Amino acid sequence: TVNCLDQHVEKSPNRVALIWERDEPGTAVHVTYRELLDLTCRLANTLKKYGIQKGDRVAIYMSVSPLSVAAMLACARIGAVHTVVFAGFSAESLAGRIMDSGCKAVITYNQGVRGGRIIQLKTTVDEAVKDCPSIKHVFVAQRTDNKVQMGDRDIPLEEEMAKAASVCTPESMDSEDMLFMLYTSGSTGKPKGIVHTQAGYLLYAALTHKYVFDYQQGDVFGCVADIGWITGHSYVVYGPLCNGATSVLFESTPVYPDPGRYWEVVQRLKINQFYGAPTAIRLLLNYGEEWVKKYDRSSLKTLGSVGEPINNEAWQWFYHVVGEGRCTLVDTWWQTETGGICIAPRPSEEKAEIVPAMAMRPFFGIVPVLMDENGKVIEGNDVSGALCIAQPWPGMARTIYGDDQRFVDAYFKAYPGYYFTGDGAYRTKKGYYQITGRMDDVINISGHRLGTAEIEDAMADHPEVPETAVIGYPHKIKGEGAFAFIVLKEQTAHIDRVKEELKTIVASKIAKYAVPDHILVVKRLPKTRSGKIMRRLLRKVVTEQSSNMGDTTTLDDPSVVKEILDAYQKYKEK
Repeated sequence: TVNCLDQHVEKSPNRVALIWERDEPGTAVHVTYRELLDLTCRLANTLKKYGIQKGDRVAIYMSVSPLSVAAMLACARIGAVHTVVFAGFSAESLAGRIMDSGCKAVITYNQGVRGGRIIQLKTTVDEAVKDCPSIKHVFVAQRTDNKVQMGDRDIPLEEEMAKAASVCTPESMDSEDMLFMLYTSGSTGKPKGIVHTQAGYLLYAALTHKYVFDYQQGDVFGCVADIGWITGHSYVVYGPLCNGATSVLFESTPVYPDPGRYWEVVQRLKINQFYGAPTAIRLLLNYGEEWVKKYDRSSLKTLGSVGEPINNEAWQWFYHVVGEGRCTLVDTWWQTETGGICIAPRPSEEKAEIVPAMAMRPFFGIVPVLMDENGKVIEGNDVSGALCIAQPWPGMARTIYGDDQRFVDAYFKAYPGYYFTGDGAYRTKKGYYQITGRMDDVINISGHRLGTAEIEDAMADHPEVPETAVIGYPHKIKGEGAFAFIVLKEQTAHIDRVKEELKTIVASKIAKYAVPDHILVVKRLPKTRSGKIMRRLLRKVVTEQSSNMGDTTTLDDPSVVKEILDAYQKYKEK
């Protein structure tokens, strides 16, 4: 926190640290570095008063706001370890994370507000903590004026902060002490608590923020990610604040109150760097250009994409329509485990080429290698393989909390001596890197290895198909076949025509063998709240294991599962 707050308060206390773009349109709140330090110290002193000490774990279950940022920084200031749980997770998911990490306290809001709807945060926390004996206190802040049930362990946060001192001496920490943990899904088993430490993580977040986005002093940095994800940790909170930046906190959704929301915010707050997810871009692309062109985007200098490989159509729309063809667009590849951006088109030589929909260049100190099936390094260009990193870097995760062995098994066992990313990549003729998708979303059709993302990419070029998800399923002859789920722009009567056109596109873009055997039209795809498509659910539908869907609580809307099952049954009968 000294790097994120005190150093800037000494030099420029009235510089704006955070601009909170609240859910209610046009109600931005500006918080200076001095105000954020005051908030952080009062919150830190409140935690200390209730027995939170260095090394204790604290869960944060809050929507994006200055107070949730202060909660993270307050933990850091007293040497406590925060674990932010995205405020859309269910009580069961929250309880699982609290129990796994042994949290002593939870910080939450009475309610959250998103897309005009009220989200019951405190009720969810109540349900979660009744099974968590480690929780001594629940600190409750007010986001709305509505009263919520307060019990014995509940503490009204703002009331306590008002009584607390506004100075809190920061705890002295070792460079390798834990800063935070963040849970992420593996391809198997329960979520794993990824551990990041003090010095290396902050250094890496700050440097990547500065150089990948070409952040200049005075710029307004707009990363629209939620603090519940690593992107929010590194590029809403730690990276920007360490660099003394002005960081936007976006509480709403891209389509509230209408699909122009992002661009209205860009105009009003004069945002210079805009960092968002391909899934949101694909969603907005459906609504047409007029929602973008309605607003002045001349403040924008850099656009960024994060969370999954961006498909070509979305890239072109983002670059030409949103950025008017004049903004640098950086497709950034990284993971919760890497702490910060590892591969991105910038930094690079001045005006160096940027290839659409490609992460391209490794960041300083990142040494990517591609490995073959036998664990040998693949030399040369125009080759594909498993993406590994050959040397440690400051931002890398240190372990999985409480399970060093799982950490070793997941990341260092497949290719001894290398960090295995779980992703496949292609190195182009010029030596640039293109991420081809998760290795666990790789299918093998008649001996041809193929990332499902490649088929999705090809199909996404069809003007009437905004969204696709392709999975592998067992095929008697080919080993595996491709099964495609597609969402159509309009409920078109020409479904069969669209399907034939899609097959032609895939055949011409990749190869005949890549053409999906089945194409099923659905109303929507099963997505997590951060917009990732849950392909494992689609696999279960197709392999007819629908009685065992596993954890569906992370879905944005769990009712989507039945919708897809019904569509699949109808398709099969036909």
